Amino acid sequence: MSRLMKAYDIVIVGGGIVGSASAYYLRKHGFSGSIALVEKDTSWRQGATALSAGGLRQQFSTPENIALSTFGIRLVKSLKQEFGPDADVGFREQGYLICATQEGLPVLAENHAVQKAHGADNVLLRTEELSARFPWLVAEGIAAACFGLSNEGWVDPYTFAALFRKAALARGVELVAGEVTAVSHSGHRISGVTLASGEAISCGVLVNAAGPGAGSLAAMAGIALPVGPRKRYVYVLDCPAATEALHRAPLTVLPGGVYFRPEGRTFLSGLSPEEHEEPSELDWEVDHAWFEERIWPVLAQHVPLFEAIKVTSAWVGHYDYNALDQNAVIGPHPEVSNLLFANGFSGHGLQQGPAAGNAIAELVIHGGFRTIDLTRFGYGRIARNAPLYEKNVI
Repeated sequence: MSRLMKAYDIVIVGGGIVGSASAYYLRKHGFSGSIALVEKDTSWRQGATALSAGGLRQQFSTPENIALSTFGIRLVKSLKQEFGPDADVGFREQGYLICATQEGLPVLAENHAVQKAHGADNVLLRTEELSARFPWLVAEGIAAACFGLSNEGWVDPYTFAALFRKAALARGVELVAGEVTAVSHSGHRISGVTLASGEAISCGVLVNAAGPGAGSLAAMAGIALPVGPRKRYVYVLDCPAATEALHRAPLTVLPGGVYFRPEGRTFLSGLSPEEHEEPSELDWEVDHAWFEERIWPVLAQHVPLFEAIKVTSAWVGHYDYNALDQNAVIGPHPEVSNLLFANGFSGHGLQQGPAAGNAIAELVIHGGFRTIDLTRFGYGRIARNAPLYEKNVI
């Protein structure tokens, strides 16, 4: 038997960067009602945010994604004004370098044109230009690459999310530790949630920012949402032969999807599997064969300095994957008026979380989007089974 614990005007399920930013911007934009931020892992160690690679880029094919990430980048560059003089997320503005073969060149060029039209500061480099600018790179087989000249790089994801969470809590948002196990209905409205402890929380608005658990949370409300966890490996590499130039490299995505970036005196690397290669077990065990067989050969082919490397550690992250089109779902449910979605970012949640949180605040306070028109990212396309594909998924 559940017992009524407390009533809140807004209950946000998910305390990662999306949920924390939603709470923060609600307060910043003047919402004075009660807000609960519900999170099952208050150690913050196994959430999608903390275990991400921390990337910030404008290199997308969808204008909304460019705008969402641009919002986040501008925030990173003005952290001290937003959060105070001690705010620092270790932003490394070294760019993204996304490479393509001759076969992939038309899509790369098309994406580049969209990015430039929406204010991205990047350039398309041909093979000879690549070799001249990045002497550590063997450009054989690479027809061109798009390089971010500014406003791209990476941050410490844990610290970035913590800024929003701490600022929200300082403004009276209440952190509720617990896992949601049931969602209650009252007509076409959500009336509350029940936690694994048996405690019940009533709400005026429910925000689904549950990350990899967003699909399960929606199902509790009888709503189909094709968002669930996908397992990704990140490997930490020691390369004794690495030059200073390689340590200043951008986050580089080689043909086929293998990526690497500098991380202090080491490097991070990974590769997202194809649909048929997705790990079947959603545990926290690292597959080292995935690196040996699929990643290292590509790294060594294009970066000879990586022929002699050692995997010093690795981790698994589960991120929220939208199986329909790998794009976020942001906005209200068309029939359940007090249910708002902010999920399905498919690996882009860290960089797009601030803008998504701002959008949720605008929906609550103003009843519509003000800063970025995210209408196309709404739940309607899920209901219609009408995907809006992002071509530049890493």
